[in-house]
Amino acid sequence: MTSQVSSPAEQADGAVVGEQRKPAGGKDVRRLDRVIIRFAGDSGDGMQLTGDRFTSETASFGNDLSTLPNFPAEIRAPAGTLPGVSSFQLHFADHDILTPGDAPNVLVAMNPAALKANLADVPRGAEIIVNTDEFTKRAMAKVGWAASPLEDGTLDGYSVHPVPLTTLTVEALKSFDLSRKEAERSKNMFALGLLSWMYHRPTEGTEKFLTTKFARKPDIAAANIAAFRAGWNFGETTEDFAVSYEIAPATQAFPTGTYRNISGNLALSYGLIAASRQADLPLYLGSYPITPASDILHELSKHKNFGVRTFQAEDEIAGIGAALGAAFGGSLAVTTTSGPGVALKSETIGLAVSLELPLLVIDIQRGGPSTGLPTKTEQADLLQAMYGRNGEAPVPIVAPRTPADCFDAALEAARIALAYRTPVLLLSDGYLANGSEPWRIPETDELPDLRVQFAQGPNHTLQDGTEVFWPYKRDPQTLARPWAIPGTPGLEHRIGGIEKQDGTGNISYDPANHDFMVRTRQAKIDGIDVPDVEVDDPTGDAGTLVLGWGSTYGPITAAVRRLRTAGESIAQAHLRHLNPFPRNLGTVLERYGKVVVPEMNLGQLATLVRAKYLVDARSYNQVNGMPFKAEQLATALKEAIDG
Repeated sequence: MTSQVSSPAEQADGAVVGEQRKPAGGKDVRRLDRVIIRFAGDSGDGMQLTGDRFTSETASFGNDLSTLPNFPAEIRAPAGTLPGVSSFQLHFADHDILTPGDAPNVLVAMNPAALKANLADVPRGAEIIVNTDEFTKRAMAKVGWAASPLEDGTLDGYSVHPVPLTTLTVEALKSFDLSRKEAERSKNMFALGLLSWMYHRPTEGTEKFLTTKFARKPDIAAANIAAFRAGWNFGETTEDFAVSYEIAPATQAFPTGTYRNISGNLALSYGLIAASRQADLPLYLGSYPITPASDILHELSKHKNFGVRTFQAEDEIAGIGAALGAAFGGSLAVTTTSGPGVALKSETIGLAVSLELPLLVIDIQRGGPSTGLPTKTEQADLLQAMYGRNGEAPVPIVAPRTPADCFDAALEAARIALAYRTPVLLLSDGYLANGSEPWRIPETDELPDLRVQFAQGPNHTLQDGTEVFWPYKRDPQTLARPWAIPGTPGLEHRIGGIEKQDGTGNISYDPANHDFMVRTRQAKIDGIDVPDVEVDDPTGDAGTLVLGWGSTYGPITAAVRRLRTAGESIAQAHLRHLNPFPRNLGTVLERYGKVVVPEMNLGQLATLVRAKYLVDARSYNQVNGMPFKAEQLATALKEAIDG
């Protein structure tokens, strides 16, 4: 869905506004500036679908938003258990926001496991909507509750709404020819309808979505729509919900344009397609399915009309091998994976370094090591991206900072790969991949020109006057070698992993040549033209700089806003280019007495910065599979400021 907004503005992460009115219908309507909602239930309860639909309607309404899906790695985790809980958190507001929120204002708990797994995150005074039908003795015993938390004081201090969601859904669908079990599956739509009423969300999009999703099963579509409407009507008529809430569109938060809600993986997919069109090259994806990168393979497979070819290989090595072959053949070649796949692809990445061909290696990072935490986020592949190959094999590294920014990061990675004839590693992560936010759809004339010039004929003259093609004769500015398409007359040349002779590309074991080629490949990467890092230091007198990369941008920026609102002076800088670093980074770091680097690893960027610039960069680290919380970071940064 898309929506039109205009007039840019910058606002701090806001607090609740208590404006209240009573419409003609009788129930009070309270005006808020933002709210955080979390849906939680079994992995089979449809919480991700429920959250996604609520998000889509919120985006179409024009709110700024940020989401955090959180689900088990198992396809169907044990029902009713804590490891099987799936949740979806949505933060939306009438101003610009940066994170999915630290703690939910509203928790929808579909069963005891969902309540117990999430209760510690819910602050006192928050609203909790509980599906009372699922609080049986057996279900509570599964999660270690001997007595009902609805009755033993566990929920004292919360605003609790006990709702028999399952019973109400079955009752609403009694006219349909469905078994009780089939009818119960629609309870997530009942909950969605209730929350849609509670927060004045549009409904047309969800009803249209259900009609399309179940087009081949019209009875199921009708049942889900009926459950959705029943949830809305329940909120409208019951006395259990005396107040509904309004969050106005964020019309002042964004530049003028057409917006849509987009996830990081979808934005990456669109960015790759845009890059191929701007380069006037076919897009080729050689990939092997792996969480959380598989969505890119799924999405790109839908776009054959844009000249996209997708190949689902038998393993990670075959996927990148096919992609490198496509690069040799003149395509914009891509391979997608996560950390374990990068390890398997490392030899072929080294081959791409040796061949000096453009190749995009997209790593959607997740918790490790080994299989690790497939559905949780982490930033722990930076050193692997930097050094995880044999020999001196330098590779540029680009990292997006938000879900929508994945589009631009894909274009930037393609620019570098094509202009400098090199593989490029793009480091996204699970938080960006699955999270979503509004994205302004760019005009085509805003996109960069990525067209390349293929080698056309001989490029070197021998002493005897013979004109020949030298595959490693370099552009003096970029040090890129010619890109010669197979089958072009006169451009025959050797490929392979053995060291090449400078210029001719012949196999060479000469020590001096190897030293020269190693240094030249490094110089090519070091010489890549990247923008200077921008520093946000409004007063110009901050003594502390917080330096981030990748998906820490949202939590860091939200934490910095909190500190500045409290009167603290602090500077912020965020890196998109991690190899090479921006040329002004050293100068920036020297201006500050303290440098703090928050990362979802054990200090990998801090290690690189300390080694290169000899500054006392202090790490603040977290590796729990979840993104930082703004309050947590604000506390840590305040301690750094105070020394």
